[in-house]
Amino acid sequence: MADRLSILIAEDNSADRMLLSTIVSRQGHRVLTASNGLEAVALFELERPQLVLMDALMPVMDGFEAARRIKLQAGDELVPIIFLTSLSEGEALVRCLEAGGDDFLAKPYNRVILEAKIKAMDRLRRLQATVLRQRDVIAQHNEHLLREQRVAKEVFDRVAHSGCLSASNIRYLQSPYALFNGDLLLAAYRPSGGMHVMLGDFTGHGLPAAIGAMPLAEVFYGMTAKGHALAEILREINAKLKRILPVGVFCCATLLNISSKRGLLEVWNGGLPDGYVLHEDGRPRQALVSRHLPLGILEPAAFSDRCEVYPLQLGDRILLLSDGVQEARNAEGQLFGESRLLEVMNANQQSRMLFDEIQQALVAFRGEQEDDVSMLQVGFEDEGTVLHPLAFADAGHSQPQDWSASFEFRAHSLRHFNPLPYLLQLLMDVKALRPRGGEIYTVLTELYSNALEHGVIGLDSALKRDAKGFAEYYRERRLRLAQLQDGYVRFHLQLRALERGGRLTVRVEDSGAGFDPQALAAAPASFSGRGLGLIRALSDACYCGNAEPGVSVEFCWASDA
Repeated sequence: MADRLSILIAEDNSADRMLLSTIVSRQGHRVLTASNGLEAVALFELERPQLVLMDALMPVMDGFEAARRIKLQAGDELVPIIFLTSLSEGEALVRCLEAGGDDFLAKPYNRVILEAKIKAMDRLRRLQATVLRQRDVIAQHNEHLLREQRVAKEVFDRVAHSGCLSASNIRYLQSPYALFNGDLLLAAYRPSGGMHVMLGDFTGHGLPAAIGAMPLAEVFYGMTAKGHALAEILREINAKLKRILPVGVFCCATLLNISSKRGLLEVWNGGLPDGYVLHEDGRPRQALVSRHLPLGILEPAAFSDRCEVYPLQLGDRILLLSDGVQEARNAEGQLFGESRLLEVMNANQQSRMLFDEIQQALVAFRGEQEDDVSMLQVGFEDEGTVLHPLAFADAGHSQPQDWSASFEFRAHSLRHFNPLPYLLQLLMDVKALRPRGGEIYTVLTELYSNALEHGVIGLDSALKRDAKGFAEYYRERRLRLAQLQDGYVRFHLQLRALERGGRLTVRVEDSGAGFDPQALAAAPASFSGRGLGLIRALSDACYCGNAEPGVSVEFCWASDA
């Protein structure tokens, strides 16, 4: 026998009410009785029975109105109502269902049929209760997952957006298909000026697509802040993603190195749609075509970091797009497609308006969004002498340390290795030096160039008197460096903790004639141009001689306390 139920019988005929009470009681159930609809509603509110046998036609309040009120009181809980009716079967069914009834029983009553209907309604009630419990469990799990995702997204955003996406020359659009965006936008200033920029698109959507973004961002920001070249960053990102991502997950990406000093753009595109260089002077746009496989697919030995180089002029813009732009669909399921994108681009009259025109075309075209849509525009502008803050991926040491170290880079290393990122990485582990990372890198660059070009390979800076002379100077530099067999450049680094701060001393010497003390003394401190004047302007002290070869510079800082 089924579990004992509490059953409400609402019947105005006392004989029928007694008959039903007897049948139901003998089946082992608890019986509650009412003689009209109003009593039934009041009794239901008081006792909360699990099933109702409701006469359709009763005085004071009929069964149909009573059924509607009982269903309203029951809320999400299923309380089956079996109507007791002498109406024709078709009419009874329609009116019962419209009033909220779940079944009906025609008069005169049949004990066997009544018992079967009670059991059937009980099974339905239990099924509904099970569904409601499962719904509540699912809702709790869903809320828990949403809380975790909100926390994870906040961490993700802080890591991914710790660079310079807010710079005045950058515009971007990100419309995520899910809470997490599989598209990734990164931008960071370089210590030597200019910036590295990346648009990435991981396979899939949501958290699985974003899972590789945090380690990628750590590598991007950390290596950019410490002066590494774009090729080195590419190799490290690819190796890391190949190591940690499961098969089938990879990152299509375009990475840019925008050099404000040289007016050059380095581009690496692996699997993303064409980007474009938009020229302010009306020249035809330059497509930045994908020539590589996405990041995280190839083994390090097979990976190519070869970049393409394009000249830039002031006012030029670089536009990057994720495949979500072309794959946007309208209400009819049509793709926005490359042809529509090219139509917008071909109709453009002013390059500075193209970003807005593409965005407006997408809004006008798109119905449902089925992919992450990202657009990024970077304008090329003259940074002048502005030194931007660098974005570091780690916190750095909390206190300065006392240490000194010397490095000697000989011919083979000078031909094939740029030691400056290596040295800057060592120095930028000191938190107190990080605010001056750009200044330190610029000074190291000038000292190293002076030692290598004039001291080791003996170039004459007088060649750089005009554009033709500059070209000849750097052609000769490449030839002499390729043929270099001996010589060295030495860096001596000393970090001292002082009572109220600290001091970094860097001394650079070379195997050539060394630095000219008179030239150093005569060079006025200046932020414009290059050379010893710039070194004097950026450092706190600069001197040559003092019984030690080479040039020494100092950078000082005060403690926070």
